[in-house]
Order: sequence, then C-alpha cells, then structure tokens
Amino acid sequence: MALVIDLKPGEKILIGDAVITNDSQRTRLHIAGDTPIMREKDIMMESDAFKTPCSRIYFIVQCMYMARSPKEYQDKYFEQAKLIQEAAPSCTPLLVQISEEIMKDRYYRALKLSKKLIEHEKELLGNATS
Repeated sequence: MALVIDLKPGEKILIGDAVITNDSQRTRLHIAGDTPIMREKDIMMESDAFKTPCSRIYFIVQCMYMARSPKEYQDKYFEQAKLIQEAAPSCTPLLVQISEEIMKDRYYRALKLSKKLIEHEKELLGNATS
C-alpha cells in the first residue's frame, strides 16, 4: 500500500537522501517502498537539537531513521537517554518505549515517541518555571 502525502506549495520532503521541493501548487504524491520519508515540518535541524536534552534524543533518532547505518547512532542515543533518566525520572517510561522501538529497528515509531518526550519535557520545564 502506498503512502499518500499532500504537499503545500513550496513545501519540502525528504525521501531517502533526496530533498524534494514542491512547486507553486498543491501536489499529492503516492509513494511505495521502504525508503525513509520525512516532511519538512518534522525535520529537526542540528542547530535546534541542542536546545534541550529531549530535542537531542529526537535529533539522534531522526538520524537513525534517515541513516543507511542507523546502529552507529545507538551509543549516542543510550548515553543521552541515561542522562535524561538521571535528571528527570518521569521521562523513563517514554524512553523505555523509544528504546524498545530502536532495538526492533522501528525508527519511525521511535521518532513519533520522541515527539511525545519533547512534549513531556515542555510540561516539566513549564512546571519548573511556575
């Protein structure tokens, strides 16, 4: 079954190593295969990855998802996950889920969970400043 993606005018999408930029009108793509795909809105730039500890997790998992050799990022992920668990134990359940998906080579699922981790971190930081 093909993945269907609607692109807005000027929107970009990453398909494997290729960046595709839509022209001036809406476009619908039907994509079949198992190449990693990311919409522009879901891509985290490296400069944004160092704003918070959980954004680093998202960026590392994003690198795993897009990489030809994702295993080379695992040590970085587990080091960062350990630091987060020590600093914020309430993040542990999400980190366990992310780790399970990584160990099963399901990087897209891990990426979605990493977004939830960032939201949890925002809650924690919001509570800390209140």
